[in-house]
Amino acid sequence: MEDLFAKAEILTEALPWIKSTWGTVVVVKYGGAAMTDPVLREHVASDIVLMKLVGINPVIVHGGGPEISSFMERLGMKVEFLDGMRVTDDAAMEVVKMVLVGKVNKELVSAINSHGRLAVGIAGDDGNLIKARPVSERLGRAGEVEAIDATVVTNLIDDGFIPVIATVGYGDDGGSYNINADLVAGELAAALGADKVIFLTDVDGLYADFEDKSSLISALSLAQAEELIAQDRLSSGMIPKVGACARALQGGVRRAHILNGTVPHALLLEVYTDEGVGTMITADGTGPAALAGARCAAPGEA
Repeated sequence: MEDLFAKAEILTEALPWIKSTWGTVVVVKYGGAAMTDPVLREHVASDIVLMKLVGINPVIVHGGGPEISSFMERLGMKVEFLDGMRVTDDAAMEVVKMVLVGKVNKELVSAINSHGRLAVGIAGDDGNLIKARPVSERLGRAGEVEAIDATVVTNLIDDGFIPVIATVGYGDDGGSYNINADLVAGELAAALGADKVIFLTDVDGLYADFEDKSSLISALSLAQAEELIAQDRLSSGMIPKVGACARALQGGVRRAHILNGTVPHALLLEVYTDEGVGTMITADGTGPAALAGARCAAPGEA
């Protein structure tokens, strides 16, 4: 009976969060080990389905860097990065599209649709969703977001589907561009007027001191997060995520979250429990949970 009562308490705790998120848009950037491990992928897919069934409109944005590199190596192609971005010539761009659109996207759509007729996969160059511009001549077809036209995404949401988006954009030259999925998630969340954007990664969140795992920061303001970057206290992989959080928050998104996607059901724990998991960033460092007295550790207090 104790186990049954514990389950009832969990459902009771989730109720106000279900009510507060009903009908909202939540953008989930899906990446890291949670994308390559089949068991973790199924956990994420089931979490996304549950979110949909209890009233959230999830929008999934994904990359696929490790799989792109793996395919390029199998084809005997050079894998090269410059300032953390993939050098993408025309041949590499063909592999990027093949892997992101033809493989990773379809695997995630299939995982979600094993629970019902729910997900539709698209690429950023479908419906002119993501207009890209080149980052530099040296990086070739590595792009950055120039503009978002979210019409195709809102149409899918209105029709009851979960959009699953591969981060390939289109350019003025008629060609495709490979775009960082973190940056796309932040821009898309702003364009959709999302309630929150969630980044799934391979670490628990932001740390006041990355070497000290007890220094996990539960909640902080955007200014505090940017200060961590200025003080060179974040790992290189977190910098684009914080930049994407900043773009989303500046565009009107209420909350940004960075979670460990290798923790089973991390999405549900973050969205539907009082304490949550990971790091929450808001414009002023507060949110519903922080105001209630939880998740309020700032960088100097963690």
